Amino acid sequence: MSLVHDHETTVSRPILLLAGGLVAITLLLTASVSFGLVPREAVPSVVRAQEGIVAIETRNLSFADRADGAVAVIDADTKETLAVLLGENDGGGFIRGVMRGLARERRMHGLGAQAPFSLTHWQNGALSLVDTGTGRSIELGSFGPQNRAAFARFLKSART
Repeated sequence: MSLVHDHETTVSRPILLLAGGLVAITLLLTASVSFGLVPREAVPSVVRAQEGIVAIETRNLSFADRADGAVAVIDADTKETLAVLLGENDGGGFIRGVMRGLARERRMHGLGAQAPFSLTHWQNGALSLVDTGTGRSIELGSFGPQNRAAFARFLKSART
């Protein structure tokens, strides 16, 4: 009695057709956005400008690494230290992650830490952080209420 042992792996025709269809749909959707048939996702700064949404409050911030591993959050205009972030429980983990990404982008542009970051609370409730050095903008509400609050506490209105 001999057993036939086959190592050939085949994928059924219906599975291949479904995979090909998925690739084709993806390419068609991408092309439809590229050619303007489907509108691109809204850019928050453009939408605010179109709808006349104004800033309620803006504060310029600087972030400085300390020798003990903490990060100091400083009002860039008054040089007042607003907070010293020591760990994860004080919102420092999210703030550190955002700032690491922005610092990496500054290095790619050959910029240092001199230019402040502009934290803005908008009339519609949005909160954005703009790197005044590179122009990169981050909508902080996109990361959930706790992470938004980690930055919102640095606004003057939050401190009164």
